[in-house]
Amino acid sequence: MPAIFDTAYPRLGTETSSRELIELFTASPRERRFVASIARQVSKQIVLLAQLKVMQRLGYAIPVVDIPRDILDHIAGHLKGQIPGRLALGRYDASGSKSRHLKQFRDFLQISPLGNADRLWLDWIAYTAAKSKHEIADIINVMIEELMRHRYELPTLAVLTRMAKQARSRFHEEIYRAIADALPLASRQRIEELLTTRGGKAFWDQIKREPKQAKLREITDYLRHFQAVSTLCDGLPANIDLPATKRGHWVIEARALDIAEMRALKPAKRYALAVLLIQAQQQKALDDIAEMFIKSVRHMHSLAKERLNDHILSRTQQTEAAIDQFRQLLSVMQGDSTPQRQLSRMRNLLGDDIDTWLTRCDELMAYAGKNHLPFLLKPYRAKRGMFFQCLDALTLHSSSADTSLLQAIEWMQSIRSSHKEWLEISLADVRRLKLDQVGEKWRPLIIAKAIPRPRYRLIHRKYAELCLFTQIFQELRSGDLYVEGSDEYDDARKQLVEMETVRKDAADYCDLVGLPANARSFVKALRNDLQSTAQTVDEAFPENESLTITEAGLTLRRAGAEAAPDQLDAIDAAITETMDEVNILDLLAEAEQWLDLHRLFGPLSGFEPKIHDARRRFIVSLFCYGCNIGPTQTARSIQGLSRKQVAWLDLHHITEERLDKAIVKVINAYKRFALPRYWGDGSAVAADGTKWSMYEKNLLSEYHIRYGGYGGIGYYHVSDTYIALFSHFIPCGVYEAVYILDGLLKNTSDIQPDKIHGDTQAQNLPAFALSYLLGIKLMPRIRQIKNLDFCRPDAKARFQHIDALFTKNIDWDLIERHYEDLLQVAISIQQGKITPSAILRRLGTASRKNRLYYAFKELGKVVRTKFLLQYISSIELRKTINAATNKNEEFNGFIKWLFFGGDGIIAENIRHEQRKVVKYNHLVANMVILHNVQTMSRKLKDLQNCGYVIDDSVLRALSPYRTSHINRFGDYKLDLERPTPPMDFEIEFD
Repeated sequence: MPAIFDTAYPRLGTETSSRELIELFTASPRERRFVASIARQVSKQIVLLAQLKVMQRLGYAIPVVDIPRDILDHIAGHLKGQIPGRLALGRYDASGSKSRHLKQFRDFLQISPLGNADRLWLDWIAYTAAKSKHEIADIINVMIEELMRHRYELPTLAVLTRMAKQARSRFHEEIYRAIADALPLASRQRIEELLTTRGGKAFWDQIKREPKQAKLREITDYLRHFQAVSTLCDGLPANIDLPATKRGHWVIEARALDIAEMRALKPAKRYALAVLLIQAQQQKALDDIAEMFIKSVRHMHSLAKERLNDHILSRTQQTEAAIDQFRQLLSVMQGDSTPQRQLSRMRNLLGDDIDTWLTRCDELMAYAGKNHLPFLLKPYRAKRGMFFQCLDALTLHSSSADTSLLQAIEWMQSIRSSHKEWLEISLADVRRLKLDQVGEKWRPLIIAKAIPRPRYRLIHRKYAELCLFTQIFQELRSGDLYVEGSDEYDDARKQLVEMETVRKDAADYCDLVGLPANARSFVKALRNDLQSTAQTVDEAFPENESLTITEAGLTLRRAGAEAAPDQLDAIDAAITETMDEVNILDLLAEAEQWLDLHRLFGPLSGFEPKIHDARRRFIVSLFCYGCNIGPTQTARSIQGLSRKQVAWLDLHHITEERLDKAIVKVINAYKRFALPRYWGDGSAVAADGTKWSMYEKNLLSEYHIRYGGYGGIGYYHVSDTYIALFSHFIPCGVYEAVYILDGLLKNTSDIQPDKIHGDTQAQNLPAFALSYLLGIKLMPRIRQIKNLDFCRPDAKARFQHIDALFTKNIDWDLIERHYEDLLQVAISIQQGKITPSAILRRLGTASRKNRLYYAFKELGKVVRTKFLLQYISSIELRKTINAATNKNEEFNGFIKWLFFGGDGIIAENIRHEQRKVVKYNHLVANMVILHNVQTMSRKLKDLQNCGYVIDDSVLRALSPYRTSHINRFGDYKLDLERPTPPMDFEIEFD
């Protein structure tokens, strides 16, 4: 049964503030008259009014003896009477008068108790909620919301829990049976064969395979794995109507079960979980193949560029060798011998290796234009077959009306078995396939200058294939091509709401975020806003001492650092000296006991018996993965648990979604303290990434040029109050700004910022445009501002002082023409149909086919120009942005300090486990921050009582990223019996 605080079930707090007493428990004249009509004695009126106000507040009645004393005192003070004694209150609770009074209260408050027919309705509500929600607490919350909306008295939490469990179980059983009944006998037999072990190999575990690094042998092996999974998918029921959250949960559950656990399930559930996992693995394999294809093409181009650079360094020797070889060939041709002897001597000089010399000549010719493309031929030879095999696995479609690339792919497949270096194709086919529009660097390599026949062209087969594979790589990234059946590379248009819905919801959405609903009004407001901002900055320019504009461009002088408060060093040292040393494990245990986080991590299935000592097991797992100790070392350091027990809880109870819920719970507790309010108001967040080291043998791991070494990027959204709100784990090669908006929209905590700061990568134009449409203020730190374009609000607009800044114009007609398309994306994100990162991934790559790309880019020019004007004119804005991004960088160092085990290397090679490790570490960091704020608040209050002058400037200069009092190493003893000091949210500073 979920705890009451895990649900939205109304309850009274242990203490009620003065403001809450006045606002919630002060009786109105009407209520006092109603109670006076029931009882004449003031003492009885106090009891009845308290009962009425509590019932009004909660939606259900509680025993009078359980009503907090401060509520009774508040009501008694207004009525100027005495509260009956506890024994009298107990007698009233047991009397028949209470039942009569409760009926009168229901009539007065216009709420109804649940009858038998009403229970059928509530059961239907629970059943409907169970279709999309898995956690019992979430289903209960939907039931509570509907009961309150329809003015019903809330039944007990135990009743709601029982109904939620029954509804979820009934829905699950129906889905299990539906999937199992749709399975043909052959598919059932294949699933049963999966759950057997042959020769020591478990086929059930093999379908869960994760790809390793995108190298030739691994890709070839993984393609065979994909074929095996695709064979298993044949005959499985397609288009199973399940919400993504429900499907995802069952896939996680199936992935966590081994053969023995699967065979122990009921047949219907066993078949259903197997079907969902197999289908999910096929979809994931399509994503992986597309990703490996993209990485292979990108790596091949990187190698070619490196070879070009090496060639440039060594070109002298190669040029001399080629010239010498050419001179010898000319000498042979000058001789008196017959053409046959000359040809023979030429072949001897070339060593019967004409292809090699042709390649060398191509490479030398490439140097003149610094063209790396001829250097692609050598690595391509080994990868050609693999690229075609990837195309065989991927069913590609165009997301636009332009299908020329698909026609070119079809032509390329038709010449797949050809060994000819040059192919003769008609001029009409060249134009149909757009081989004559491939770009200046590709065209001379693909199309020969010599024309054997007027209506035909000679095409270099390998260069044509390389060009097409490169084009596929680029269009997969931009979304111009999509992979049928994929997830990451599927058609983004399927995830957008219908245009009819956009037209219906546009007015409400625009009103919500403060945008004009009409395209012309939107453009007019944008233009006027940009004109007004530019004019204001221009007029203030003479007084702006930090800004200089010369022929070399603009220069911004940095603001000097603010002096630290006089008392800061002394107070900071006093806090450090008085903070008791604490073991990292004890610290986590105290924070967990404050919040009961272990209750969020029940069995994935929801039906397994609860594990013994769940709190202890969860704290150990949190320490193991959040601090990177590892199951083996954790079992050695903490007595009473084996390595298998530690790993089992992580696999069978803990998911990314549940870790996010725990993180939110910590954030909400943190927000209640007074101290963080001095650091920020929660209206802003900074997003930045830091590299996490990993081993090479997995698909996510990439070499990071700036940091060096293999790994991935932990991308964090850190509030201006120092607490981290959200985290992602992304590959090193990904443009970080793609994920800058996801954290804000996925954040469900009580801290809800509307401004986001970022590092240099956040200067992305589509990100500026999308944030504006979502009502979010993107305000990144700007570097190399002189290299960014300022756009005029109007082609004819001129300014007295800052006119030299403006170098480009804005296509206002394009924005107006596609305003409805822009709103379609924004409304789709708001309704949860698609994430900002899914759109920005496609808008982050230039595309000549994608109309949205150009519309977003043009809108981004407007929004970014306005921000840049504000940035150069306000030194306070630059200070604010710099302070916010510095907090993010401090947080990155803080989490690395807490991730002290295993040399700071994420040892997991499975991607969802890698993401969980980052979430674990994020949760640990937030728990330490919460614990530090609790301790700092007490110490600061003690210091203030001792005479220290602690003003706002000192409090603002402090930070919760304190580590000197935390002992990370040594033997660990987890003692849950020792007294834990309670959290004290009431500490205020004079």
